[in-house]
Amino acid sequence: MIVQLLINSVVVGSIYALMGLAMSITYKASEIPNFAQGEMAMFSTYITFVLLNSYGLPFSIALIGTLIFAFLLGFIFEFVFLRRAKEPNLLGFIIITLGFQMILYGLAGWKWGSDQRTFSLPFSESEVIFRTDHFVLTEHNIASIIIAFAIMIGLYLLLQHTKLGLAMKASQQNVNAAKFNGIPTNRILGISFGISAIVGAIAGILVAPISTLDPSMMWDPLLKGFAAAVLGGMKSLPGVVIGGLLLGLIENLFGFYISLEFKSVVAFVIIMMVLFIKPSGLFEKHYVRKV
Repeated sequence: MIVQLLINSVVVGSIYALMGLAMSITYKASEIPNFAQGEMAMFSTYITFVLLNSYGLPFSIALIGTLIFAFLLGFIFEFVFLRRAKEPNLLGFIIITLGFQMILYGLAGWKWGSDQRTFSLPFSESEVIFRTDHFVLTEHNIASIIIAFAIMIGLYLLLQHTKLGLAMKASQQNVNAAKFNGIPTNRILGISFGISAIVGAIAGILVAPISTLDPSMMWDPLLKGFAAAVLGGMKSLPGVVIGGLLLGLIENLFGFYISLEFKSVVAFVIIMMVLFIKPSGLFEKHYVRKV
């Protein structure tokens, strides 16, 4: 049984890590916690659903179309709402992200209703690949783990070994110095939001088959992803991944050995403990500003 718990923990922890990475990318770029990330992922998942069921497109084509839509959604959100805010401060930016969250939630409810829909992918939660007396591996288990870790490795390679990644890191570290060296920081910020929306959309597509497709489907994964980012360190991408996996493990162990009713509370307890003991997260250095 413990092996099955570990497998389930890695699957759900990988999804939490993806949501945490989506939030971390925008936070590293702008120091804005984007609380619209979950609804952006939800809306993108609905786009996949429409392309698959209404237009009958193959999954690969529907996925490409969804990722393009997600990128444009993130880019436009930054360009239209965040970049043009007058005399912004952190609280104002947070209110803007919450407002955009409610806009997307309302649009999804108006367009597709609040009914819970089933969402099928080429890899199914019911199709068993490997079974023993102690654990079961399904197509969705294996696909979720492979896809999540492929995205994580791709993000690492993008940030560490491409010109775009170097431009993103330079813009994050010192905007004025990056501008002085000819880096279009505004465009880079928009691209960062677009990339984060793509990562969130993939998380949404992985969540829908094991949950249901409805406008509130990403509320829980968003909060758990945020908890994973806080646990690992909002600006540490490896820390966010480890934080997501740790959160998935702790949550499942707590639910199995202690109480399923309070399983969802674990994430919030972790947020409070980390903020109290090490506000910067487990894998990020804490800097104290001196005047």
